[in-house]
Amino acid sequence: MFVGHGVLAFALVGAVATRLGLDRAQALRLGFVAALFATLPDVDMLYGPFGLLGGFSGVFDAADAFWSTGNVVHRGPTHSLVIGAVTAGAVALWHGRSRSQMALALGLLAGVVGIALTSSGIIAGAVMLVFAVGALAISRFAEWGGFSARAVFVTALVGLLSHPLGDLVTGEPPALLAPFDVSLVADRVTLAADPTLHLLGAFAIELAILWLGLTVYTRLTDRALRSQISPKATLGVAYAGAALTLPAPTLDTSYQFVFTVLAVGGVGITQREVLRRELRAVDWLRAAATGLAAITLAALAYLVVYLAVLADLVA
Repeated sequence: MFVGHGVLAFALVGAVATRLGLDRAQALRLGFVAALFATLPDVDMLYGPFGLLGGFSGVFDAADAFWSTGNVVHRGPTHSLVIGAVTAGAVALWHGRSRSQMALALGLLAGVVGIALTSSGIIAGAVMLVFAVGALAISRFAEWGGFSARAVFVTALVGLLSHPLGDLVTGEPPALLAPFDVSLVADRVTLAADPTLHLLGAFAIELAILWLGLTVYTRLTDRALRSQISPKATLGVAYAGAALTLPAPTLDTSYQFVFTVLAVGGVGITQREVLRRELRAVDWLRAAATGLAAITLAALAYLVVYLAVLADLVA
């Protein structure tokens, strides 16, 4: 989901920008800025690595330690629609570069950091400080791209507000209206009663977002997506056997499924240039498209076998 948030914002802004008459290069840059803003709320996971300081045994134990620690502050103030809107306004003001506008921007950001500190504790306050600095840095990056304050405001708004909505099917719902003590969504959106099917449904949404982003990217760079997918992507079907060998995954125990199904995407990078260590010559778009196609086929194959096994158990 870390990647999906950025890809969704990129696709939305990139597609709309071209519809509004911007040239492809401008739309591509705007989409990239939106993706940066959409990724920013997950800066709260910087606290997660502290969970590894106590030691761990194996990659799955490390993943558990990382998430259990990161979730102390994850999906808190940085995922608030209220704070996201205020931050979008602040970075637009900062982009204006006048002293009064910059002072107001710093005041707004200092306010959200202070609110997080007083309402959620020192860790949340520290995370919000990093969040605020990151927002200003992205605004500065957008300034180098020649974008107006209005463009920065829109891309920040799309990125920061779309991010928490994408978390509604995984984990605990974000604090959408923080710092106000009001719960807009109390429970996770359930896609299926069966926990494994729910996970596969969430994974399917993520894959759909990645395909959307890849489609928009190829159109903005004037390339045909279909021609980028190698036939070797069909090797992903072999992952069907994982449904018979791996424990049925859920959101709480998804690591074995996620790590292994994503590894299938490595088929996309198996190009002659890699074997010759000519990484600069690798067709990275073809690698990404082929890898994503392989992962998609792997997930579909897994789903078919899992449903067959589930039907057999019910019978």
